[in-house]
Amino acid sequence: MTQLFDILIVGAGPAGLAAAHAAASAQDARRIAIIDDNPLAGGQIWRGGPARQQDQRARRLWQALESASNVSFLPGTRVLMQTQPGELLVQDAEQARTIRYNQLILATGARELLLPFPGWTLPGVTGAGGLQALAKGGYPVQGKRVVVAGTGPLLLAVAATLKERGALVAAIVEQASFPALARFAAGLALTPSKALQAVRLGAALRGIPYCANSYVTSARGDVQVTSVQVQRKGARLDIDCDYLACGYGLLPNTELARALGCAIEQGAVKTDPWQRTSVPNVLCAGEGTGVGGVDLALVEGRIAGLAACGEGVTPELFTERTQWQGFAARLARTFAPREELRTLAQPDTIVCRCEDVCHDELRGQPNWRSAKLQTRCGMGPCQGRICGNATDFLYGWRPDAVRTPISPARAGSIITLEPHKET
Repeated sequence: MTQLFDILIVGAGPAGLAAAHAAASAQDARRIAIIDDNPLAGGQIWRGGPARQQDQRARRLWQALESASNVSFLPGTRVLMQTQPGELLVQDAEQARTIRYNQLILATGARELLLPFPGWTLPGVTGAGGLQALAKGGYPVQGKRVVVAGTGPLLLAVAATLKERGALVAAIVEQASFPALARFAAGLALTPSKALQAVRLGAALRGIPYCANSYVTSARGDVQVTSVQVQRKGARLDIDCDYLACGYGLLPNTELARALGCAIEQGAVKTDPWQRTSVPNVLCAGEGTGVGGVDLALVEGRIAGLAACGEGVTPELFTERTQWQGFAARLARTFAPREELRTLAQPDTIVCRCEDVCHDELRGQPNWRSAKLQTRCGMGPCQGRICGNATDFLYGWRPDAVRTPISPARAGSIITLEPHKET
């Protein structure tokens, strides 16, 4: 079965929902579809469904889209590959099918940067956003001692979520320095909504130790993490815990864009002022163009949705985007991972978790392709989504190609499908 839509949106986070809403509100009625591999819309930031969020923007967007007769939501659906220009092969729990489109908007979000250190593969060590997602989904953390570590404002949001669900947050460990954090805090005056958010998070986290200019050097435990060692002010500090949630910021998720042939610049999808990529009829909005948070994602989504259906974009939207791009730039400068993090992995520290490939086996390789050939690094189930970013940070490698299928696929899904009449 082949379906045809005027506008197809991949990703149902804030950018994707905003794009769909803008396009659905256009004068000419168009068939719009949003696909997402999660069962509920919302992405990571609005996990659990937009209708359940305190953020009123999420509720308003979802209510408007639910009442729009020309918008279809295809949950639990993964993009496998491009079969031909203007057509994607997708798979859900029951079947594979092709979807044709006139305009494609990529709103594929970002993923966490996880960096290897001794003990990072112990049970109980997770990504910061990963443990937040688990807690939002009902994973029991009540009464558990948790260290939240890494860098960026996400740490505060994660700690607040965990505390709200009954976890005992033992410490927040931030690798950025106090002067850098002070400059970032002063810059929040340019974005009052973010300043208010910071004040609220600070109040919610009152009493929790906040260790700036600090970073985890190792996690310890026999069968599960029981403590972490933190480098702080030239000294080592041991903190007992049941969980370590550690993440060093977010990176654009560009696999689909690269598979389609979109130009990538500084690790993000390159777009023009109307969010168009280098590939005709393909646009990109949200974290895929550079990590900047929910506000930037929303305005980029609106611009992309209007541009995809040929509507004019008001100057106010461009001005708003510029404001949030400035916030994104300050975010990147303040929370860039420090050089010491490149030295944490020991010779026997696993870097590729899927294939159990250690640092000592990789640091002598000249590039990503050689590492794959010689060690199978990046060839496991995650297909380099975790270790690829880590090896880029540690060794300066960049994956040279995206292999299809982009997502894990059933064997029957990738057998050549006979053409069917469009519906």
